Amino acid sequence: MKWTLEQYPLEMEELEPKTREKAIEIANRLKSEGNVKELSIVEEAIRQAKEWSLEMEG
Repeated sequence: MKWTLEQYPLEMEELEPKTREKAIEIANRLKSEGNVKELSIVEEAIRQAKEWSLEMEG
């Protein structure tokens, strides 16, 4: 299942909209690449999206 702006993991609920959108993009990419364990995809996507967000601010 591919995540969208309408359907995404509950863990992404509290993210800022732009960061959530990036986390969804990253999670879908990680899932398709298959390099990250299924259980770690959401956590890794959120981590990377938060990093991206900080870079965009600075």
